[in-house]
Amino acid sequence: MEALTGGALYQNTMKIVEDAGKLVSLSPNVLERLKLPRRTLVVSVPVKMDDGRVKVFTGYRVQHNQTLGPFKGGIRYHQQVDLSEVAALAALMTFKNSLMNLPLGGAKGGVQVDPNKLSKAELESLTRRFTSEISPFIGPDKDIPAPDVGTDSQTMAWMLDTFSLESGFSQTGVVTGKPIEIGGSLGREAATGLGVIYATEKALEKLNKRLSDATLAIQGFGKVGMFAAIEGYAKGARVVAVSDVSGALYNERGLNIAELSRFVKEKKVIKDFPDAQAITNEELLLLSVDVLAPCALEGVIHAGNAKKVKAKIIVEGANGPTTRDADEILDGLGCMVVPDILANGGGVVVSYFEWVQDISWLFWTEDEVRNKLREVIYKSFDKVWAMSETSKVNMRTGAMATSLLRLERAMKLRGQAW
Repeated sequence: MEALTGGALYQNTMKIVEDAGKLVSLSPNVLERLKLPRRTLVVSVPVKMDDGRVKVFTGYRVQHNQTLGPFKGGIRYHQQVDLSEVAALAALMTFKNSLMNLPLGGAKGGVQVDPNKLSKAELESLTRRFTSEISPFIGPDKDIPAPDVGTDSQTMAWMLDTFSLESGFSQTGVVTGKPIEIGGSLGREAATGLGVIYATEKALEKLNKRLSDATLAIQGFGKVGMFAAIEGYAKGARVVAVSDVSGALYNERGLNIAELSRFVKEKKVIKDFPDAQAITNEELLLLSVDVLAPCALEGVIHAGNAKKVKAKIIVEGANGPTTRDADEILDGLGCMVVPDILANGGGVVVSYFEWVQDISWLFWTEDEVRNKLREVIYKSFDKVWAMSETSKVNMRTGAMATSLLRLERAMKLRGQAW
């Protein structure tokens, strides 16, 4: 598989920005400002391991742009994390938040570590030390981290506690994606996956189809893919394939996602789930389905396999799962690609809702959160569709153009682009 490296992801993202910028005659000064992050932080994170050794990990926090509001973006724990990847993801957060009409800028963070090889005590030590190293640069009104690949609500709880201890008082708004008991929002855990399904509903609507009549293949069964499968299944979609690190499952009649979720809760992986055929991750990407939702890592659909993709619609639950070369091939095949900055925006939208609830000390019901999320995703989809139809471009370029126009207006008003 020709997955994108961090550097390639950044170059890929900037090329999309340049293409969209040309479409809307973006100010060259604005484009120049958006090509590079405002601030990049690289820190050493020493951790005393359970065997008494001290091991030093490398951590990153990249703050790309804050024209629209405080920096916002997740923290990733993964062995392949590097500065280029984090910088690319920070830029994508800027564009995603702008597209979703949120009053937030873009940032991203990460630590180069395989979290599965650390004990819980080691993970806590790593998280607390990383938080201490970046604490001068984060805060409820400065930069608000959240979970990402390899992190979860427990990670956010440790970050919150460390930051609060150093500040002298509790500051629940410093992170989102927290446990409900300490200021988290109802509906946050499922938000990104649910957003994928809301985007899928709108995309199918354009093909005069309903979700309840559609077939879905979902690559990834983690925090995004699992909830996309659960929400799609609950709405009547036929989820015929899913995958995780242990492989992929296929059932033409549709998988019982409720039973599969219970199975994974006990076994941790989907492998050996009964009443399903084992296939490879690559085979899943090439199934003849209405909707393919890549919800794992970047660069899984590339020039080497795009010609074989049979899905009518690709809904990008992951960040950057489709390369620019693949986009051109998919356009030629007539495949609609709902881009990441639109399709996986549900997580940051509900993170914004959580932040608002924390700073106002007024919390919403789960139905309120879900309804508000649906409204944001639907409106954003409609804006992107209108831009794409009017300008005769694909949805990725349309989404980026829509995002850039809002950023340009704000930057000019603030005197950031002369």
